[in-house]
This record gives sequence, C-alpha cells and structure tokens, in this order.
Amino acid sequence: MNRIDFIKSRQTKLKKKYKELVEEAYNIRQIDSALSDITEFKAIKLLNKLNRLKYLSRDSRERFTGAL
Repeated sequence: MNRIDFIKSRQTKLKKKYKELVEEAYNIRQIDSALSDITEFKAIKLLNKLNRLKYLSRDSRERFTGAL
C-alpha cells in the first residue's frame, strides 16, 4: 500500500468516526450537556486530524504530478 492509499483509507475511517461522534453529541445534548461537550471535543480533534491528512494528501498528489 503506497502513501496515498494509506492516507485515503485513514481519511475514510476518521470521517466515519467523526460523523458518529457528532451524531452522538447531538443525541445526548438534552440528557447530559457535559458528556455532549466532551464528545464534541473528541470530534473536533478528529476533524483536525482529517484536515492534516487532507493537506498531506494534497502535498503527495502535487509531488506525483509535478505541480507546485
């Protein structure tokens, strides 16, 4: 598995987990706001990881295509 494939598969897994956390935070908002905040924080951390992977993916594509 090359680097781009690894990044894409990692992005897919993180996107799925991010969506699950956001949905969970929304569902428990009325029951326990503190737990909802913690879940949202975890989702935000995952979103930051996704953004970094998006940057790495863009950087890798540019290297392979020769564009700067």
